[in-house]
Amino acid sequence: MALITVSRELAALGDETAHELAKHMGYTFIDRHTLEDRIKSYGVLPALLEKYDERKPGVIASLSQERDDYLHYLKLAMFHEAAEHAARGCVFIGRGAYAIFSGIEGVLPVFLVSCRETRIERVRSYFRCDERKAKTIIDQSDRDRIGFHRYFFESDWKEAANYRVTLNTGHIHPSAAAGIIEQIVLQTVTAEMTANLVKQIGGAFLAQKVIHHILYERDVRVHFLDAAVRDGVATLYGVTNSKSVVEQAAQAAREVDGVRDIVQSIQVVEEYNMIH
Repeated sequence: MALITVSRELAALGDETAHELAKHMGYTFIDRHTLEDRIKSYGVLPALLEKYDERKPGVIASLSQERDDYLHYLKLAMFHEAAEHAARGCVFIGRGAYAIFSGIEGVLPVFLVSCRETRIERVRSYFRCDERKAKTIIDQSDRDRIGFHRYFFESDWKEAANYRVTLNTGHIHPSAAAGIIEQIVLQTVTAEMTANLVKQIGGAFLAQKVIHHILYERDVRVHFLDAAVRDGVATLYGVTNSKSVVEQAAQAAREVDGVRDIVQSIQVVEEYNMIH
């Protein structure tokens, strides 16, 4: 079993291929709607998702707390879904999944592309528009996705090195593309890798729950808060200006089910709030 992320250019048959792949392999398909439903279950308003979904935020939006909230809830939802389905296999499409799951064993990042002429013809058919309008739609989509990945993940969305598989779907039917990806999974993903995938995803989800509990449920203000969990031991990272805040963060982390011990790596910088 594997966790497969599918990134795609507009009109490169990404959704169709991801659907076929999930069906062929009996994997759970996790798309935008699945993630949005999960995020809304945390009490997040739809307007937050609409503002940031697969696009670079404007100047005002990029400076707001909402930007950090969006990324936090996106990661929380992705790790939540992965923790539920990774053992049986799952396919994520878009939303920076390849970057969020980067470095985890058993993850297969896939990128689907097509030549510009093919994309133009497909967009003309999808939107029933002329060639000029189709080019505008494609260019805007590419700019949005490039900006989204660069802004939120500091990653080049079109860089081939970010993926283990890149397919040109200009002349490949989605079922054929899915078949190629399936064979790569069957030939390269071992039972040991699947076991490591499940373990690492479980730790990443627990780490995200720790962050959520500290910042959003206990309202402990640690700047740049991050966490890593291994075998129930949570290591906390970040910056604050008070030792008491460090203690509050540690106490909050201990309240999260599954955490059995804490390692503190939060830095105390007394002048921090004066210069930020």
